[in-house]
Amino acid sequence: MPTVLITGANRGLGLEFTRQYAAAGWRILAGCRSPDKASDLNAPKGDIAIHALDVADTASVTAARAAIGGEPIDLLTNNAGFIEQRAGKLGRVVYADWDETLNINLFGPARVAGAFVDNVLASRQKKFATVSTRMSSMNECKAVDFMAYRTSKPALNMMMTLARQRTRAERRDRGPPASRLGPDRNGWTECGDDAERQREQYAA
Repeated sequence: MPTVLITGANRGLGLEFTRQYAAAGWRILAGCRSPDKASDLNAPKGDIAIHALDVADTASVTAARAAIGGEPIDLLTNNAGFIEQRAGKLGRVVYADWDETLNINLFGPARVAGAFVDNVLASRQKKFATVSTRMSSMNECKAVDFMAYRTSKPALNMMMTLARQRTRAERRDRGPPASRLGPDRNGWTECGDDAERQREQYAA
């Protein structure tokens, strides 16, 4: 049975990833900030272990790594993300929002990938996946808002590319392949009658 670690597993795309991998027979390591409040994670049927994991907090990531131990992880899915509520534009940027966005969207996946790289390398599939977005596309961008979110994701894409290359070099080409998943919208913000169908479409 393959194992997947999913961050931000209690809502949005993360919850849909959890449902679909559980239905496919995977073992799920479901990471979320507050397991006691993650009641939706009790609904999917399958081998699901819920772990406290706040990607913005190094101590939380370290504690999750200690709790999971040396269990091999075939697929590490960096899904947890954040989009600022105040749509920052040039000249009206709230830099505290930018700091928070980078800490979650860029430094968070780096913390998680670094903490669990040995677990991934110990598995059969040896894969990383990271949720990105078309909102970060330089070719397609026509907007002027959400500067923090739009700038965090290209940095994330480059970080994962560099991590893959360095891991392969240091471990004699044993480094795991990395994928970037890019839904049209942030999975946390889907709402309304069509939200569940959209989450299923993006996660499939």
